[in-house]
Amino acid sequence: MKNFLTTLAASSVTPVNPNGNDDLVGSITGILNAIIGILGLVCVVVIIIGGVNYMTSAGDAGKVKKGKDTILYGCIGLVVCALAFAVVNFVISGILGQ
Repeated sequence: MKNFLTTLAASSVTPVNPNGNDDLVGSITGILNAIIGILGLVCVVVIIIGGVNYMTSAGDAGKVKKGKDTILYGCIGLVVCALAFAVVNFVISGILGQ
């Protein structure tokens, strides 16, 4: 299991400087994209937790509302992460000419 996780982590992480250049813009972009990606993963986990809460509510109105709200907040967070990714890359490429 440990080998699988290390292989998965190594294959899914983009290097900070894919071109091998030691430029500040590439480093900042890579770090911000990694942070936004991790936050997006957290949002997906929140959506899954909300779905589990909703499915196991057994008809209890309070638990149903809590599950639906958790799913909604996870979706809102995912949209915010996607917009943040777009804004960060647009601003860095537009202002810094990268």
